[in-house]
Amino acid sequence: MDGMLHLTADAAQSATVQDNWDFVNSQPHPLGGLHPYPARFIPAIPKKLIAAFPPRKGLSVLDPFCGSGTTLTEAQVAGLPSVGVDLNPIAVLMSRVTTGPIPRGLAKALSEVVERAEADNAPLVPEIPRLDHWFRADIQVALAALAGAIATAPIPTRDLLRLALSAIIVRVSNQESDTRYAAIQKPVARSDVFQQFTRSALKIFEALSARPASRPQTKVIEANILTLPAAAIGQQVGLVVTSPPYPNAYEYWLYHKYRMWWLGFDPLAVKADEIGARAHFFSGKRHTAESFRQQMRELMQLLDQVLVKGGHACFVVGRSKIHGEVVDNARILNEVASDFSFQEVFKTERVIAATKKSFNLSHANIKTETVLVLKRSK
Repeated sequence: MDGMLHLTADAAQSATVQDNWDFVNSQPHPLGGLHPYPARFIPAIPKKLIAAFPPRKGLSVLDPFCGSGTTLTEAQVAGLPSVGVDLNPIAVLMSRVTTGPIPRGLAKALSEVVERAEADNAPLVPEIPRLDHWFRADIQVALAALAGAIATAPIPTRDLLRLALSAIIVRVSNQESDTRYAAIQKPVARSDVFQQFTRSALKIFEALSARPASRPQTKVIEANILTLPAAAIGQQVGLVVTSPPYPNAYEYWLYHKYRMWWLGFDPLAVKADEIGARAHFFSGKRHTAESFRQQMRELMQLLDQVLVKGGHACFVVGRSKIHGEVVDNARILNEVASDFSFQEVFKTERVIAATKKSFNLSHANIKTETVLVLKRSK
């Protein structure tokens, strides 16, 4: 048997479990381009895992680190109810909008928001660190006016409109791009902010309209999964599909911090609890691989309560490099799971394509990640 692959009878019974998990030619989900999001989960992975380990009828799919909602969207496509949890409010906003209903009266609400914002030349601009460095004064006024107008829009339309605003914030700022933190001059006028916001909202509306009219219900919770009580999940879970944040890897709070500030969230609060954020590994009381072990123990305690007997917990997790030492996070997860009622039923390595990473570890030069499936045995 190939040393990279461990397969038990549970997975062997499914024809959808094959040796190749690299998905070299995988295509992004149609909803994926609505808003920037780093290291987005590859849709082919949750799709394949849901097909290979389908939950029993009446049970839900859970993603405890749902991010932009890829697992939740694939669960809907498969006709399954789902629950997603994330600490990051931008991720929660994305997941709720992309899996939720299209709000009625959106066109009218959008028109009224833009009209009010264009007429507001003295909105309350929030206090944001280094605001003048990253946003010109006229752009600040436009963004603040839009945020204020959205706050008065009909409640069912607000999340979509806020997501549309969030999607353009870096684009109209002085920041070179979502991944480059250099301030440059951009040919963006105040009027462009309103035009780009309108296009963003219509793009989201069109993408949501292309979905099937009938979709299973999805519940999205904004919370720290490590402190979330099991009762908050509110459903019986038959399958978990997720990609936990890697230690010393990507900092989602940093990627989205100006979006959070403009929308009234606190990015520093997100930073404090974000698993794997690189800042935690360089602070005075810095995290270690043992920190990740304890965090995964807290996660498995929750999954041991909400996942039904015979249900599967699927993880896509890569290695980390912490101060020069390579850490096998899948091994840590497996060891922690063995202390509970979980047993490994499937494990394989997949090559991380440079342009299709389910998680970005370029700074650590990690080339593969592990697909690990555990079964709750009792």
